[in-house]
Amino acid sequence: MQNEYMERLVALGEAFTPGSPVNNQDLFSGRIEQIQKILGGVTQRGYHVVLYGERGVGKTSLANFTSRIYSNSPGVLIAKVTCDAGDNFTSIWKKAFKEITYTTPKAGIGFSPTPEATVAALSDFLPDVTNPDDVRRMLASLAADKTVLIILDEYDRIIDKLTSTLISDTIKVLSDNGTNATLMLIGVADSVSDLIEGHQSIERALVQIPMPRMSNEEIGQIIDKGAGVLKMHVAPAARSMIVKLSQGVPYVAHLLGLHCFKSAIAAGSSSVSTDNVKLGISASLDQWHASIKKTYYDATKSPQPGNIYREVLLACALSDVDELGYFTAANVRTPLRDITGREYEIPNFAAHLKQFSEEQRGHVLAREGTQRRWRYRFTSPMMRPYIIMKGHTDGLWDHDGV
Repeated sequence: MQNEYMERLVALGEAFTPGSPVNNQDLFSGRIEQIQKILGGVTQRGYHVVLYGERGVGKTSLANFTSRIYSNSPGVLIAKVTCDAGDNFTSIWKKAFKEITYTTPKAGIGFSPTPEATVAALSDFLPDVTNPDDVRRMLASLAADKTVLIILDEYDRIIDKLTSTLISDTIKVLSDNGTNATLMLIGVADSVSDLIEGHQSIERALVQIPMPRMSNEEIGQIIDKGAGVLKMHVAPAARSMIVKLSQGVPYVAHLLGLHCFKSAIAAGSSSVSTDNVKLGISASLDQWHASIKKTYYDATKSPQPGNIYREVLLACALSDVDELGYFTAANVRTPLRDITGREYEIPNFAAHLKQFSEEQRGHVLAREGTQRRWRYRFTSPMMRPYIIMKGHTDGLWDHDGV
């Protein structure tokens, strides 16, 4: 029994990975539409791919999945770069071409020389100050007999506007010359225009792929695949709770899955129940990002007895949203009534919504629009599921089915 327990704990860490992007192809769930669009962009000469969306929705996992698809193909050269705030155009391409090596034969020494070879990274052949045409010529040479894919992950972290402009120029020159090389840019953004400088001039060359939150079905696949790895069962009600609490964010699904299944394993059970989910919620809240906890504290603190900051914020988290994650004050009324048992008119909590969008309350919400037409959205996708779970454990609402 002890061996089985330890084996399950080891498998648990492989089935659910909230601390890192998914690298195991067998555990990657959903995103069929996005994968098909990426493959279409790579296989069409002159096209390049931009993958964008909220933080935490699985963009890097999808990049890893794409890398694995092509890594074993002899006809494809692939390099994946993680950008950082200090990068410029030259440093990005030095990173990319460092991933690709170049082998040259070298004559041996002596009467019966053994052939030798020298291996060098292509980055060694880039000039100290690189321009788009330098990159085009090198990619064109590589693409003479292979398909080349360069993935630039966390592209939104680049601060230098000139660097972003030069990347756009590179996309244009590659597209104009029909070079068989594809750039795939991945970053946090609401739209391509938020991610790329000068994007209008290259729009025709871009396959634009928004990365939405996962559907309930896709989140369910994460839980089901994890259960399959662990050879465990999840009660339907428990599965429904995990799916709904995850709010379409794969990180949350992995975090909850990890702790809910761990609770069942610790109890010696091969099935996850709603009681395990409740214990998993508490453990997940303890492990949540410190910045999210601090923002929640700033948003809800008040010396006034009987204040409803926690209730209004929970109602925001439970509100119906549009395709971009925005909700209105009218959307907040029904969940606030369900939470408090009282009917609040919009003027009774409008000030709360405004304050949530200000720095003094952690800027937990972003607000846009005009008077009487304000729209709100959580500034972090991690905030909404945290608030819902916190409200559940704090007894602000008690719905096992969530």
